[in-house]
Amino acid sequence: MDFKITRDVRNEVLKRRELEFVLTFEGPTPSRKSIQEKLAALQNKNENLIVLDLERTRFGKMELVGRARIYDDEETKISTERKYLLKRGEAKAESEA
Repeated sequence: MDFKITRDVRNEVLKRRELEFVLTFEGPTPSRKSIQEKLAALQNKNENLIVLDLERTRFGKMELVGRARIYDDEETKISTERKYLLKRGEAKAESEA
């Protein structure tokens, strides 16, 4: 996986960084969890503070376009983000996996 960050803006009002990126990969499309882990490692942030929003693969290419928001703290993330996006980012229970 290779990230190319196309936009990086700091939103002081919502206490977060807003990123847009292009991800190139080999093989099958990476999972949301693996994208979140890789982005957290690249940005030196806790993966629990990252919310992935829009992800689209480009037809015929091993490329994915997405947006991510990196929050300063958990409280701000929970009060700001839409509930369904928070649920998507949660780790699955052992019985679901």
